[in-house]
Amino acid sequence: MRFLLGVLVLGAFVLASVVIAKSIAGPNPPKDPWSNMPVPPAPLSHAGLFNGPLESGQDVTRACLSCHPNSAHEVMQTSHWTWTNSSVTETDDGKEIRTGKLNLLNNFCIAAGPNIKSCSSCHAGYGWTEYGNFDFTNQENVDCLICHDQSGAYQKGDGGEPNPNIDLLAVAESVGRPTRSNCGQCHFKGGGGDAVKHGDMDGSMYFPSQRVDVHMGKLDFQCVDCHRTTAHQIPGCAMSVCVDPPERVRCVDCHDERPHNHERLDAHTATVACQTCHIPRMAIDAPTKMVWDWSQAGQDGRPEDPHVYMKKKGSFEYAQNVRPEYFWYNGKADRYLTGDKINPNELVYINRPQGGPHDPEARIWPFKVHRGKQIYDAIHLHLLTPRTAGEGGYWSTFDWDQACRLGCEDTGLEYSGSYDFVDTEMYWPLSHMVQTSAKALQCVECHGETGQMDWRALGYEGDPAVRGDRRRTELYRGSKGESR
Repeated sequence: MRFLLGVLVLGAFVLASVVIAKSIAGPNPPKDPWSNMPVPPAPLSHAGLFNGPLESGQDVTRACLSCHPNSAHEVMQTSHWTWTNSSVTETDDGKEIRTGKLNLLNNFCIAAGPNIKSCSSCHAGYGWTEYGNFDFTNQENVDCLICHDQSGAYQKGDGGEPNPNIDLLAVAESVGRPTRSNCGQCHFKGGGGDAVKHGDMDGSMYFPSQRVDVHMGKLDFQCVDCHRTTAHQIPGCAMSVCVDPPERVRCVDCHDERPHNHERLDAHTATVACQTCHIPRMAIDAPTKMVWDWSQAGQDGRPEDPHVYMKKKGSFEYAQNVRPEYFWYNGKADRYLTGDKINPNELVYINRPQGGPHDPEARIWPFKVHRGKQIYDAIHLHLLTPRTAGEGGYWSTFDWDQACRLGCEDTGLEYSGSYDFVDTEMYWPLSHMVQTSAKALQCVECHGETGQMDWRALGYEGDPAVRGDRRRTELYRGSKGESR
């Protein structure tokens, strides 16, 4: 009798477990993400296809155009060439400005315009040495090698010109499909060094392990596997230079919108970005810059350390294996535009993610927040565009007044002769350093008494696991125009 009772109890438990499992599991298994992966073209050796010698970058481009006559024209339509994008925004004084790297400020090296000779070492072209003085219509100025070199020997210097000691013929014969090394030579080193700007891109990703990024490590993804290029147009645009990117790279380009085959987990995808759970930490191997205080620059006698203090740049704070900060984000951003007025008694936001709990397009997203202290005009009350590199720049003279006069002459910004420093913040959404499900955030890391998510800052009354999600509360029935 006891045996029969035990069998019945065990059977009931198993049946209940099956029912619960079925209620949790999704109705259909997710699709195979590999079915959405692009098939790269077969590589073609270019050895022996060039008639050397090739003495200049323009020589290389002319040779490339003899077989690829439309390629330079295609490149010239891209933001990698123009350093601007399609968004035109109006400043506080009614002036229209096209967004992009060329015209916008940041709280790292501040402004590209007055420092274009130095900054253009990462331009996909040759000979850009002066702000406002470059022939964007000359196809021979397009640099094919910066994206296609596979020799590993190609280097660019001031004005985007190739290092004079490079064998350009050998580099040209090596060309192929862009790899992480091509993209990384600029994007991993933005802001003047490895891991400075991005919290999720650095030199560890040239040859990463799975511990750093599951796509690039375990599966050896190249950047162009996700940033799929058509006619040299590379989709995706950093929030640092875009306010409304026309084409975004999304996880759902390969994965289902409900990819887990688990009802409870899939319920999160309407509110939480994939990145939030699958990028629990940034700067996994290389420390990233979190604070840059320009007001400390120019001091004599302080020990020089590129992670702590440099006389020409000021003081820094770096951090490694950092938990991101979380904000609502719908893919668009608010942006400080050159010439906008500021209140020096308040924090100045260089950019901020748009979205909020009322916005059905927004998701909770992980960010690196970079905090700076940078120079502004104490009379006109706008951020300044100092010349730091080159002739008369701050890095050689340590004279802020001269640096601001020269830089503002370049950009056409008013400068009163009086300056001070103000606190700023800049937001960088994270999409790299993706972890497997085993290393993704677990429930208790966000929810419950030990959860680290600041639900009230995100607009909730408390933990939504207890109080309900935004679809079941007054939040979602409110105005859908709320920002943040």
